Amino acid sequence: MDTSRLLRTTGTVIAAAGLLLSGCTSDGSGGPKAVASSAGGTASAAASTAVPAPLRPYYEQKLSWRDCGVPGFQCATMKAPLDYAHPESGQDVDIAVARRQATGPGKRLGSLVVNPGGPGGSGIGYLQAYAGIGYPAAVRARYDMVSFDPRGVDRSSPVQCLTGPEMDKFTQVDQTPDNAAERAELVAAFKQFAAGCQSRSQRVLPHVSTVEAARDMDVLRAVLGDEKLSYVGASYGTFLGATYAELFPGRVGRLVLDGAMDPSRPALEMNRDQTGGFETALRSFIKDCAKQSDCPLGKGGPEAMTEQLKEFFRKADAQPVPSGDPDRPLGESLATTGVIAALYDESAWPQLREALTAAMNGDGSGLLGLADSYYEREADGKYANLMFANAAVNCLDQPPAFAGPDAVDAAVPSFQKASPVFGAGLAWASLNCAYWPVKATGEARALTAKGAPPIVVVGTVRDPATPYKWAQALAQQLDSGVLLTYDGDGHTAYGRGSACIDTAINQYLLAGTPPKDGKKCT
Repeated sequence: MDTSRLLRTTGTVIAAAGLLLSGCTSDGSGGPKAVASSAGGTASAAASTAVPAPLRPYYEQKLSWRDCGVPGFQCATMKAPLDYAHPESGQDVDIAVARRQATGPGKRLGSLVVNPGGPGGSGIGYLQAYAGIGYPAAVRARYDMVSFDPRGVDRSSPVQCLTGPEMDKFTQVDQTPDNAAERAELVAAFKQFAAGCQSRSQRVLPHVSTVEAARDMDVLRAVLGDEKLSYVGASYGTFLGATYAELFPGRVGRLVLDGAMDPSRPALEMNRDQTGGFETALRSFIKDCAKQSDCPLGKGGPEAMTEQLKEFFRKADAQPVPSGDPDRPLGESLATTGVIAALYDESAWPQLREALTAAMNGDGSGLLGLADSYYEREADGKYANLMFANAAVNCLDQPPAFAGPDAVDAAVPSFQKASPVFGAGLAWASLNCAYWPVKATGEARALTAKGAPPIVVVGTVRDPATPYKWAQALAQQLDSGVLLTYDGDGHTAYGRGSACIDTAINQYLLAGTPPKDGKKCT
């Protein structure tokens, strides 16, 4: 099981604020209204048919493609304004771009831009490790496969917050505080995280919103030579794609939004919904586990098996399990993260059973490995900037879910109702943005993309990270939304084994024919 690919294609909530969003609105003519953007300007200028003069150098730049060091792929660096409200300032961000050119046969259809989610996931890593070689051959034959690291992510003017040793300590902080001292320690950890981001990334931190990333994507569309944007976004990538459609409905080509977010949900509701999604995925895992000879949770039925897992977490909280790394024993926080990581994809369930069995017998290395993949921690102790960018984008895109610890205390019961196993920890994890050094510039609102052609929204019934009702909501909000449903487990649906889903999406990407609204696949 390649957990590194799995975890780089999904959204994240642990140590962040959940999956949040930016806001923009549309008027009756299909053009965006002049609303405040996260860049401090308006959404209307970049969305007009004519590119404003200060932005023309960006839209007219020529990319210099070079070898990536990965066979078959080319890389380039695109310039974008740091602040779209003041593009004439001369301050830029570097946007790393990669492509694999269409292989043929068949007429080339242009570029297909892909995004793996997060926020904070590396699009280039996703393209080179999966999309550029693993998407259906017929799609790769007709499209140049393209991706980019959004601003603040990995190779694109990345946000930095903590050193490796500091991040090791952060991931071990107890996220289910049992007393005043543990509560104070957690608050202090969130404050240290935010202060580290401010001190190391002050220049870019106010300019990594989803609205700005969507504007970058329009510059990318232009410099690639495409009149319309064709795009497949997963998880948070659906919010990025929907934001693009809201800003630029007349430039939408064929958009697939897989594992959809609901942009109208405020942060608190979104985090609680996601908590329920992980509980749904856990129940599916437990149901399957009961059928397996190596299930470490016993055979006493779902409630008893759930209690076994909760008891394991309680024991890990009281006495962390040795992991082979004396500085990082498997406490409750890392153990929970490891379990959640494996719930994203049912193909990881055998690995989760093995890791849980070992941990319950005194060896926490397997669950620690899952947690490390989730956090993108390398063997040398260095972390990718996934979690830093994740928080930076989330905390700009919406006001914080909670103003302080007292608000979390009040909400914990509702989170525990959504998930008796994960509720308390995910409620406290949602406190991060309360201490963010940059004020949020977006807000929850429906996105309609009035005037856009059909946009395919894909939802998985038992998706742990993006609950199915979010896909239903987004498809309904979008004026041209078409809902495609996968009655299955795991996060996202395209390319995960359903011939029905893949055929429907391939037909849309290759022929422009969307599936019938409401189509269901198993």
